[in-house]
Amino acid sequence: MSFIRSPIICILGHVDHGKTSLLDAIRGTGVAKKEAGGITQMIGASYVSKEDIDRVAGKLAERMKLTLKIPGLLFIDTPGHEAFSSLRDRGGSIADLVVLVVDVNQGFQPQTIESIKILKQYKTPFLIAANKIDAISGWRTNNTKSFMESFNDQAEHVKEKAEEKIYQIMGHISEHGFDSERFDRVKDFTKQIGIIPISAKTQEGLGELLVLIAGLSQRFLEGSLDIDEKGRGKASVMEVKDEKGLGTVVDVIVYDGVFNKNDDIAFLTVGGVKRTKIRGLLLPNLSGKDKYQYVDSVVAAAGVRIYAPDLEGAIPGSPLDVIHNFEEDKKDIEEQLKSAVFVQDEVGVILRADSLGSVEALLKLLKVEGIKVRDASVGHITRKEVISAGVVAKEDPYMGIVLAFNVRVLDEAQVESDNTKIPIINRNIIYKLIDDYKDWVKSEKDRKKKESIQKITCPGKIKALPGFFFRASKPAIFGVDVLAGRLKKNYRLMNESGEIVGEVREIQKDKEKVEEAGTGDQLAISCDGIILHKNVTEGELLYTYMTEDEMKKWDSQLQMLSKEEKEVFEKIKKLLRIQF
Repeated sequence: MSFIRSPIICILGHVDHGKTSLLDAIRGTGVAKKEAGGITQMIGASYVSKEDIDRVAGKLAERMKLTLKIPGLLFIDTPGHEAFSSLRDRGGSIADLVVLVVDVNQGFQPQTIESIKILKQYKTPFLIAANKIDAISGWRTNNTKSFMESFNDQAEHVKEKAEEKIYQIMGHISEHGFDSERFDRVKDFTKQIGIIPISAKTQEGLGELLVLIAGLSQRFLEGSLDIDEKGRGKASVMEVKDEKGLGTVVDVIVYDGVFNKNDDIAFLTVGGVKRTKIRGLLLPNLSGKDKYQYVDSVVAAAGVRIYAPDLEGAIPGSPLDVIHNFEEDKKDIEEQLKSAVFVQDEVGVILRADSLGSVEALLKLLKVEGIKVRDASVGHITRKEVISAGVVAKEDPYMGIVLAFNVRVLDEAQVESDNTKIPIINRNIIYKLIDDYKDWVKSEKDRKKKESIQKITCPGKIKALPGFFFRASKPAIFGVDVLAGRLKKNYRLMNESGEIVGEVREIQKDKEKVEEAGTGDQLAISCDGIILHKNVTEGELLYTYMTEDEMKKWDSQLQMLSKEEKEVFEKIKKLLRIQF
């Protein structure tokens, strides 16, 4: 028998913008009643029933001519990339709809931008909850869950300030290719993103938010919400953990069908597909001494903890399905695994992340950036990953790196990294990880350029100091003033006619031998080939001699020279009559 399941809603946004506060406000819609059938806390999710939505926003729904058909809304408590980019056989997302929380006073922040980029990639429909309207200067909080009621009661200057904040959000979202508008001014939700101003703290706007989520879910997702309540269960693993007295358990979001106690299930590990039998389905026990209550079955959409043998190695973000035909199911699940967990011969970076959803999201973004990946998987960074990156570095030094998202770097890996100088970049914001990798490549290329430049002669200009000719020849020893550029051992010197007069053997500054000297240094040098007072006179200007090849290299790296060094470089080119 087919029926409409509850839409699965994920709340995303930058840290401190109010994701948790909004979930608390949503939970409070049912908790206040203290009755069975109100808010239901599930594992990793919170369920708001149709009755609760009617109670909070029934009048608004009537005004908007909306009749609720869905049984309720399932909000995922622990949003992450796996919540909307996880692998599953009927689309790329556990979340049917996303609420992106933005602090109206802070605007877009790094995690806001990251969320938008990934939502855009997966074409997941979303709304924007413009949170903390109560923090707008002069805002008077009203005892209502309706934004419009509260907004209409504000002073004109406060209304203008609120509108200004909304327009700023509209401007930010437009930079990412989305058209948006305040929800009551949206003419077509398929073309514009609705912005709902709210306060998670005072619950103003919560009514409109719930009505819009429900209304949009019914209107645009109805076909995909149809499920067979007796169909085989399909879920996605949110967390794998050790539970005292039970061993390894998995927290899953059920998005299709039904899971029963004693069902055979198939799930993913890095080593491939495994099967086991469900021993227990657990939900939090909100009234009673026991931490959990055991249930015989769970129907989508729901969050539940599964207790079963051999769950070690289950991958967060991966499918977990009731077995229909194991060989067929195994093949389907393995195909999904291959798209996000692989090792290949291609020269590329080593990638590790906290879940399959994160791996998949990263692979898509890296592909857009043209960054190749050799090895992608779920898990912490071990010595093995660093060694693999070291092998890559021998072929391409700019690919010899480990990129890690939201995982631990084990001590053995850090030691190997320190010893081999193979870098590990570990971040908890996906696009920051990619930006940091690109910055590292740029800095490495700049460093190598500097190293290669250091091996060639630098432009330099010196003056033979009058009164400081100490030895005429073999070698000539005399005092000089470095007027511009650099002077190093083994540099050849030429005069203003472009003739080579000798080669620097030693440099001495303050009676100490040095390898090089720079602008402003006064020092003594010894030179082979020079005969003082014959081919070098007191007060004469000398220049470092550069080959044509060296000059070409400098010509391509002029940004590395100071203004004075560029002038000396041009003078040397002129003296040597070199043109390119």
